[in-house]
Amino acid sequence: MTPFTVHTGVTAALPRVNVDTDQIIPKQFLKRVERTGFGPALFHDWRYRADGSPDPAFELNLPRAAGATVLIAGPNFGCGSSREHAPWALGEYGFRAILSESFADIFYANCCQNGILPVRLAPEEMAELFRRHGAATGAYTVTVDLERNEVRDPAGFHAGFTMDAYRRDSLLTGLDEIGRTLLLEPAIAAFE
Repeated sequence: MTPFTVHTGVTAALPRVNVDTDQIIPKQFLKRVERTGFGPALFHDWRYRADGSPDPAFELNLPRAAGATVLIAGPNFGCGSSREHAPWALGEYGFRAILSESFADIFYANCCQNGILPVRLAPEEMAELFRRHGAATGAYTVTVDLERNEVRDPAGFHAGFTMDAYRRDSLLTGLDEIGRTLLLEPAIAAFE
């Protein structure tokens, strides 16, 4: 897993409430067991028309969202089933951080296990981010800083956030559960 320390990136805004994992990665794409190949299917039912062409009205298809690596999302993002494929698709698409008022608990944990930083911000801070994103004439960028636990933009926006120490350390060091366990390999070998 790639460590997450400080990331500055273009934002895409998805101001929808209760976006569930079936919308993030629809069930018909869950036939793979590898962690790759899901990015093109991200938000498939919203991104594409029935004929397979991109829907120009969908938020991620807007020109200003091209190359976005930070998703500004509505509350209760990642609700629904506990499929880990959702963060796999978001990560493969290019997202490194997701900002929202709230996340489903399992989705939040799955993001942390897959190198995506889920950041919970207050409703008024999220409203301001959506406002700034909407008012930007071109791409809107933010910096998500896990070392300082803050989100900021070049125009003065600043919001702090908290995260439990274990998950924060895992993201900062780029170690998932297996990686953290392998750090104990000498002690495990000695015990055996």
